Amino acid sequence: MKNQNINKKNNSGLSLIEILIVITIFAVLGVIVSASLILTIQGTKKSESQIRVRENVNYSLAVIERNIRNANAIVDCTNSDTSTVTYLDQDGVSSSFSCVNTGSVDSYIASGSARITSNAISILACTFNCDQPTDLTSPPLITVEVIAKDALATGIQGASVSAQTKIYLRN
Repeated sequence: MKNQNINKKNNSGLSLIEILIVITIFAVLGVIVSASLILTIQGTKKSESQIRVRENVNYSLAVIERNIRNANAIVDCTNSDTSTVTYLDQDGVSSSFSCVNTGSVDSYIASGSARITSNAISILACTFNCDQPTDLTSPPLITVEVIAKDALATGIQGASVSAQTKIYLRN
């Protein structure tokens, strides 16, 4: 009888291997959850960056549209310089929109000498194309194309946005 009690082991605890397996499972789950959180945060930052650029570009295009649509005339419709469009406003005063330092870090769209895009975005490409219809009774068509990116974001979190608008003069 004494022999039977000696051979009987106390199995109420966990072995070292069982503890290591549980720790490994939790570590793998932790890595998976952390990776998904990091991807979610990066996606959110990219989305915020894209919204910021889109709002800025849309604002700039709205200003350009409003002024050119109400202009009396386009000064030069030869497309000799596609980075600038010059027009006569409702009062006959010469005004212009231009793309400044396109492609560089400090690039922007200007109305005369005033900056109309934020410092937070960079203009990668910007063109103003003028199409004068063959019949001189129709107003010219100005096509504005802009590609901009978030100047503050880096890497995968940066967003680039392109926009285009076509504007007919009312007058």
